[in-house]
Amino acid sequence: MTGPYVGGALDLGAIKQQAEAKAKAQEQGTTGASAGVQPFFEVTEQNFENDLVRRSAEVPVIALIGSPRSPASEQLKKDFEEMAAAGGLKFIVGYINADVVPQVAQVFGVQNLPTTVAIAAGQPVTNFEGGQPRENLEQWVAAIVDKLGPQLKGLPDQDVAGETPEEEAADPRLSLAEDALNRGDFDSAIATYEEILAAEPDNVEIKQARDTTLLLKRLDPANRSEDPIAAADAAPEDVSKQLDAADAEVVAGAPDRAFERLIEAMKRTAGDEKEQLKTRLLELFGLFDSGDSRVLAARTKLASALY
Repeated sequence: MTGPYVGGALDLGAIKQQAEAKAKAQEQGTTGASAGVQPFFEVTEQNFENDLVRRSAEVPVIALIGSPRSPASEQLKKDFEEMAAAGGLKFIVGYINADVVPQVAQVFGVQNLPTTVAIAAGQPVTNFEGGQPRENLEQWVAAIVDKLGPQLKGLPDQDVAGETPEEEAADPRLSLAEDALNRGDFDSAIATYEEILAAEPDNVEIKQARDTTLLLKRLDPANRSEDPIAAADAAPEDVSKQLDAADAEVVAGAPDRAFERLIEAMKRTAGDEKEQLKTRLLELFGLFDSGDSRVLAARTKLASALY
């Protein structure tokens, strides 16, 4: 499931200013947060930053930008609300009514309604336009939860279970990495993971966290203005575009296509370019279980492409 590329990082500045101004005018206002995390909620200026952007450092967040005027939007809203209610807070959905909060919708730079954007660690990672059958939505969300969910820090236990657990000693090194991700500072998070791996080279979870952070950094839309998959398809000889497209395909839930793309590119290249493609392919393998059938099949093809 692909769609137009949503370019640009999420700009919170204007939203924060307007929300703060309203909050100041409502001295008797209620607190913005509820007692627990809601699996589906309507996005406002006031809750946009905390409940959508910052929450995406804990679990994947699906932002649906739509309008009651659009039948496709209303169907997506219904489907996502039902899916979120049954999802056990492995992901949450924020509905942005573009008619009510156009300034929030504009943050995403969407061209058409409805548009659906997946957000992790404060960054849009993949998106699509228009409606989709329920089965496609479930597969798309499952891929995002499966690949990105384990690399995020997770909801606080009290938000999931409704009660505060006993305090456990947290690894301060992981806290540093989480804080860096919350700030969108991928380089600092990667450096922290590298430091841990230097002492614990066999720590599979930390390696996966590092590799996923590398992936999110490469997909950071701040300096992008085009759909990486379409760009790569239009320039099959451009190795850097093939690398970008493979990243995007993995996050979009199509790792088999990503693996195939890199292997085919390896067959057309030699020397440093071929080694660069191989390195990225092995890095993407690391995001999955070693026994994953797609990884096993791709490893067999890789062996043929190398010789």
